[in-house]
Amino acid sequence: MKPAILVLEDGRTFRGTSYGAEGETFGEAVFTTGMTGYQETLTDPSYHRQVVVQTAPQIGNTGVNAEDDESDRIWVAGYVVRDPARRPSNWRATGDLGERLAAEGVVGISGIDTRALTRHLRERGAMRVGVSTVDLDPASLTARVLTQPQMAGADLSAEVTTARRYTVEAVGERRYTVAALDLGIKRNVSRRLAERGVTTHVFPASSTIEDLLAVEPDAVFLSPGPGDPATADGPVALAREVLRRRMPLFGICFGSQILGRALGFGTYKLGYGHRGINQPVLDRTTGKVEVTSHNHGFAVDAPLDTIIDTEFGRVEVSHVCLNDNVVEGLRALDVPAFTVQYHPEAAAGPHDADYLFDRFVELVERVDA
Repeated sequence: MKPAILVLEDGRTFRGTSYGAEGETFGEAVFTTGMTGYQETLTDPSYHRQVVVQTAPQIGNTGVNAEDDESDRIWVAGYVVRDPARRPSNWRATGDLGERLAAEGVVGISGIDTRALTRHLRERGAMRVGVSTVDLDPASLTARVLTQPQMAGADLSAEVTTARRYTVEAVGERRYTVAALDLGIKRNVSRRLAERGVTTHVFPASSTIEDLLAVEPDAVFLSPGPGDPATADGPVALAREVLRRRMPLFGICFGSQILGRALGFGTYKLGYGHRGINQPVLDRTTGKVEVTSHNHGFAVDAPLDTIIDTEFGRVEVSHVCLNDNVVEGLRALDVPAFTVQYHPEAAAGPHDADYLFDRFVELVERVDA
């Protein structure tokens, strides 16, 4: 393994060894606290242009397989681990994680103090970073890190969306049809809907309301995805058209931020974001606390303790993160629409919030009736 170096935009430097492909990469340094599900993390389009730091000390124990990917490729810009497993050991494994990273050209670094790096990002915030096995001079690499684009203002959904519409059929009898706008959708969204008798037509991010209406959907879904929601004017305009038609609408993560903007709220960038599979969220509708999967660096700016009047009627904050009171869900009271900013479709778990897909189907049933 070759020597490697990681340099943050503020000059903080970590030295280790290469993990995955050799070369160099740039992106936004973020950390995820999940102890499992690294394959789902790597293939989540929401991590596009981000260098992911795993806080769990050992990664790669269960190898990789052909079943757990959330998309057709690895999307992370780079990968940072402390102690990569020397060999995978799992009956489902069909390959080694390091070899998979190398095959897909993902530059990574191992053997560094990921705890110290995580604490630094928590104190200073997510920031630009470079990882290299070819330029080991911190000053030189830092200078190039500072030329990289910021995540604030990044319009990325067009870079991860599907090129053409495709369909995921319902399992068993079809009950409903959903038009899903792909802003960085994960496979498990369509699977969760299919299990409930829903056929999902997945559309490119640039689609119009006429495109969606052509499949005669019973409801519309706004998917998760990467980038700054303040740049996504096209999807926001589409969401407003759906609201005007009073069609059932459900959004997850980036889709939640899009619906928030469509309702008239602003969005803002979090200091270091929420990423991991152990985030506590209060569902104000039921009073229950759920352990949930998160992957978002932006949030909706909405008042927590009042019902808000909007162009489309009354709206309330339905879910709140108990770590920092960040808005984690919105519910419209006069049109059939709701969102959550976390991931009920979490493939690696937990599954506390899986009921939200039932809530979506129930909303469609009420409107249909």
